[in-house]
Amino acid sequence: MTDTTRTEPTGPATRTTRDLTKAAVSGWLGTAMEFMDFQLYSLAAAIVFNKIFFPDVSPAIGLIAAMATYGVGYVARLAGAVYFGRMGDRIGRKKVLFLTILLMGASTTLIGALPTYASIGILAPILLVALRLIQGFGAGAEIAGATVMLAEYAPTKRRGLVSSLVSLGTNSGTLAASGLWAILLAVLSEEQLLSWGWRLPFLLSFLLMIFAVWLRRNLKESPVFEERADVVDGVAMSRDEVETALNDSSLDGKQESVLEAGIRQRKGKAFFLALGLRFGQAGNSGLIQTFLVGYIATTLHAERSVPTDAIVYGSLLGFVTVPLVGMLGDRFGRRPMYIVLTLLTMAFAFPMMLLITSDSTSALMLGMVLGLNVGVLGLFSLESVTMAELFGSRTRFTQLALAKEIGGILATAIGPVVAATLTAVTGSWWPIAAMLVVYSLITLVSAFLAPETRGRDLVRLEDAA
Repeated sequence: MTDTTRTEPTGPATRTTRDLTKAAVSGWLGTAMEFMDFQLYSLAAAIVFNKIFFPDVSPAIGLIAAMATYGVGYVARLAGAVYFGRMGDRIGRKKVLFLTILLMGASTTLIGALPTYASIGILAPILLVALRLIQGFGAGAEIAGATVMLAEYAPTKRRGLVSSLVSLGTNSGTLAASGLWAILLAVLSEEQLLSWGWRLPFLLSFLLMIFAVWLRRNLKESPVFEERADVVDGVAMSRDEVETALNDSSLDGKQESVLEAGIRQRKGKAFFLALGLRFGQAGNSGLIQTFLVGYIATTLHAERSVPTDAIVYGSLLGFVTVPLVGMLGDRFGRRPMYIVLTLLTMAFAFPMMLLITSDSTSALMLGMVLGLNVGVLGLFSLESVTMAELFGSRTRFTQLALAKEIGGILATAIGPVVAATLTAVTGSWWPIAAMLVVYSLITLVSAFLAPETRGRDLVRLEDAA
C-alpha cells in the first residue's frame, strides 16, 4: 500500500536562477509557438483561405466560412483543456507541456502541406478542419500549462513580471506570424501567394517546434507541484486516497488541515471569476487580431498589408506594454490594474473604430496599435498571473485551462463570426465597437467581485475564493 503521509510543506522547493531562466524561456517559447500557429491560421483565414478552401461562394460568405473554420479549433481546445489539465494536476506540469507542443507543431506543419479545394474538392476543407481540431486539442492546455509553470516558478514579489513572459510569448508569436505574412504580401504576387506562398509560414514552424521540444526535455518540474501536500512520489493522490489519509491518525493537525482545505472547499466561485476576467481579453483579441484584419481588407478595401503591418507595430509596442503591466500589477495589485485597463478599453472602443474607418492609413494603424496594447496585451499580462493565483494548486491546471478555453469559445471563436454577420447585416462598423464594450464590461464586473490575489501562497490546495 502506498504511504500517503508526508510532512507539511514549508514553501516551494528551491530553484536556481538558471532553472527559472529555463522555465521562463520554455514558457515564452511554447506560448509563442501556440500563438504563432494560431495567428498564422487566423491571418490565412482572413486573407487567403476563403479563396483557397471556399472559392465557390461570395466574398462575404467566404469570409464567414473561413472564420467559422478558424473557430472550430476552439472546440478541440476545450477537450484538450479537460484531458491535459487533469493530467497536469495529476502527474505534473512538465510532462503535459512536452506532449502539447508536439501536437501543436505537427498539425501546424501539416496544414502547410494540405492540397487545396482546386485539387481535391470538398476534402480539402475537411482535412483543414481535422488538422485544426488536432492543433486545438494540443493548444487547449499549452498556454494554461505555461502560465501555471511560470507562476509556480516565479518569486512572489516579482510574480506578475515573470508571469507576464507568457503573455510576451503570445506577443512574440503574433509578431512572428504577422511579420511573415507582411513579408509574403509585400514580395509575392496574388498568384504566387495563392499557389504556394501561403504554405511557407506553416512549414517553417517545424523548426521552432524542434527547438521547443528539446528545451522542455531539460526542464525541471514545477517546485509548487513537488511541494503539494497531496503529491506522493511525483503523483497526486486521488480524492479517495486523500480521504484515507485524513482518517490516518499519523497525520499532524497542520497536515490534516491542508489536505482537508483542498478537498472540502466548494468549487465554482473562483472559476466563474476567472472566466469573467478572461472574457475581455479573449473577446477583444478575436475582434482586433482576427476579425478586423479581414474586415479592413474585404469591407474597407484597404491594402492587404495595412492591417498586418498594424499588428506588427502593435506587437512591437507590446514588448514594453506587457512587462510594464506585469510590474504595475506587482506594485499596485491585480484588481486596480484590471479596472483601469478595462475602463480605458471601453472608452476607446468607438474612437478606435472611427480611426480605423477614417480613410487614413495612419489613423487606422494608430487605432489598431492602441486597441491591441490596451484591450488585448495589457489584459493578457494581468491574466497570466491573476488566474494562476485564483486557483488552488490541486486543480490549478485544470480550472485555469477550462476558464481560458471556455472563455475562448464564447468570445474569441464565436466573436469574429458574430461580428462578420452583424457588420454584413447592418452595413456598419458600430457592432464591432459595441462588442468590445460588452466584452470589457464583463471583465470589469469580474474584477470588482474578485479578491486581490497578489502575493498569494501558490502551494495552498484551496482556491482564493
